[in-house]
Amino acid sequence: MSTQPRSGAADDARPAHLRDWSEAQFFDTYHCDRFTAMVLSNRLRYTVQHMSTGLMFSAFSPIIRDWYDFAVTISGPPDMDYPMPAVSSSLLVFIGTMEDAVRNAVEEYGVERLKPGDVLVCNDPYRVGTHVNDTCFIRPVFAANRPVGFVTVRAHQLDMGGVVPGGFSAGKANVYENGLVLGPMLLFEHDQPVRATFSLVYDNTRFAPVLHADFMTMVEQLKLGERLLLESIERYGEAAYRGTMAYCCDAAAEAMSEALERIPDGVYEGEDSLDADGAGDDEAIVARARIVKRGGRVEVDVSGSSRQARTCINAGPLDTKTAVGAAFKLLVDRDTPFSSGAYRPIDIVMPPGTLLSAMPPDGAIMLYWEATQTLLSAILRALEPALGADAFGGDFGSLSVHNAHGLGDDGQPWQNVAICGGDHGPWGADRHHDGDSYTVTYMVNALDPATEAMEQESPVLLMRKEYVTDTAGAGFNRGGAGVLKDAYWATSAEHYTTPLRVKKGTGVGVNGGHTGRAGAVWLFENATQVPGATGGIVPLDDAVYAHAEPVAGVLDPDSHALDPQGRYFWFARQAVWRTGPGALSRYITNGGGGWGDPRTRAAERVLADVRDGYVSQAAAREVYGVVVEGDPERDPEGLRIDREATAALRG
Repeated sequence: MSTQPRSGAADDARPAHLRDWSEAQFFDTYHCDRFTAMVLSNRLRYTVQHMSTGLMFSAFSPIIRDWYDFAVTISGPPDMDYPMPAVSSSLLVFIGTMEDAVRNAVEEYGVERLKPGDVLVCNDPYRVGTHVNDTCFIRPVFAANRPVGFVTVRAHQLDMGGVVPGGFSAGKANVYENGLVLGPMLLFEHDQPVRATFSLVYDNTRFAPVLHADFMTMVEQLKLGERLLLESIERYGEAAYRGTMAYCCDAAAEAMSEALERIPDGVYEGEDSLDADGAGDDEAIVARARIVKRGGRVEVDVSGSSRQARTCINAGPLDTKTAVGAAFKLLVDRDTPFSSGAYRPIDIVMPPGTLLSAMPPDGAIMLYWEATQTLLSAILRALEPALGADAFGGDFGSLSVHNAHGLGDDGQPWQNVAICGGDHGPWGADRHHDGDSYTVTYMVNALDPATEAMEQESPVLLMRKEYVTDTAGAGFNRGGAGVLKDAYWATSAEHYTTPLRVKKGTGVGVNGGHTGRAGAVWLFENATQVPGATGGIVPLDDAVYAHAEPVAGVLDPDSHALDPQGRYFWFARQAVWRTGPGALSRYITNGGGGWGDPRTRAAERVLADVRDGYVSQAAAREVYGVVVEGDPERDPEGLRIDREATAALRG
């Protein structure tokens, strides 16, 4: 497919780059001048950001309000093939699916059946991507009695039925266990609720009061988006509005094509793996990418990936599309908006029935981000030689979601979703910076809920949230440090945990940098009875793990402490982990990958790392070749570098 704009006069000898077009050529193609196109493109982005802000401040569900688990987009009309010119700065794993989600839902329902004031709803992963909890709300925008665009919100719902409250589990075997599936249907008609649709959802899901409040919030934000779009059309005209949509996508296509030209032509291959599915750890689960790069185009073939897993850790084709687009945006095109035009220079090849292109009914799609993050890691590995110094280290690679539920002392049900596990951790380093130590994976850009918000919604206390010494991949620039999170559960609870990438370090080092240490997960049955514990605060020394139940990780089979030569403990040996009051869950994420030779890191930077607890004195000596004298615990400001010993080590 050409990266050139698809509109304009056929005999117009236009320059190759949009920036070189004359004003007449630009106006002939986009029906407005450059200044108007820039103003309108910013208004489109303002519209989605304004809707996002309203949603964040109005949502009731903590996973939307506190975790940012949503995305907002604008799509063009059917006669333009639903271009997506503007997306919110929110959950990245939604973005690549949204253009197709709108097209698929609207075309299946029937464009001719839509009316002003309608809202379509759809959550089927095989139609619109992601998983059943992520529900799409699509509102057509009409002008002159015909649809001129669509405003869309996709947001995670706290529950959509199925055998596991909240849905987060790697053990569900098929779509029937997965949760309620909604094909494209009306949620609102003429701005009035469709009672049958609301009843269908509420009769098949838990926490209906929260879902109802959030549904109404989504619809209000869609009305806001519709109003802002119509204001833009009224002020600048429909022709300029349509032209700007085309311009946004054409500019994104051109930017991606130019960025791809910086990668040397060639064939590159890479792979990465998940530890296991929910049915057993007896089968390799691998995402493979074969990348063919020629000029300003690239083909990514994932045909060599493993067959779809036996349980719901799979991704769908639209999720794979997101991962591929995200990989190239991260690697070569970080500075331009992620509109649907960015995909124009990228071809993706995938057969049905793989880990990355699952088909119903068995091996349902649920933890799709784990599979697609693994694919992104494979692409990073594949292109490291081509990128050279511009490569960057791997991140912690898995959300390691913890989902818990139970009954409070007052008998009311509670649920805690995706805030007390390994959901936040480090990124890898690049040529310019150390890796950030506390964010989400490269594929996700959610917020970290405030501790007070986490503790308010359910009977949990966050006892620790801190970095772990010597977990970061060493380098000239080091990776981010692994994160330890201890959560104390005050009442009996059932826990579902999905640490899918702890068999080996995922924070792969580049350009001579080291790989970050792999993490693990444990459950302590009663935190107050662990030797050395004080008020439920469990010590950090390795001896305590003999008193814990290992959930996942490569651990010493007897002491249960981290041991790279130890035994892999499979996360799903128990389908659900049940605990009484006073239990404590401990997550340690993987460390981020380093960039460059650790022995070239300035000694003063190593000293600062020892002072701040990222690096131990032993690792400073053995890995970085820097001898740091003093007591980092009792006198961190008194630490000093032994220059003579350091020079000898680095000699």
